[in-house]
Amino acid sequence: MMKNNSREEFTKRLIKFSLVIIKFCNELRKDRNLVAVADQLIRSGTSIGANYTEAKSSSSKRDYLKYFEIALKSANESIYWLVLAKEAQPELWERADKILTETEEIAKVIGASILTMKGKRNIKS
Repeated sequence: MMKNNSREEFTKRLIKFSLVIIKFCNELRKDRNLVAVADQLIRSGTSIGANYTEAKSSSSKRDYLKYFEIALKSANESIYWLVLAKEAQPELWERADKILTETEEIAKVIGASILTMKGKRNIKS
């Protein structure tokens, strides 16, 4: 699991990520055919940070882990919507690709945290 300073930095990273998703979805909405994709991406993309934040106030380790798992599922869903947007809007390819890379990195951090919590990974000091 992350140390306090790392958690704060990761929270800031997730807030920044959510804002990037919102701005990107505003661009997607300009194409009438992609309004539904933009709506889904906003839900899944902002859900990552919301569930990560919700984990902080969990009443048990089990709840804490569950919020992390939901955040990871949201990240994976966001990857799907970003790939779809990237393929549907070639002019947004570069921006979508950058966001996709960040989403994959966030998913890896959350996934590693889940493995650590489940005791399936050695904790590094």
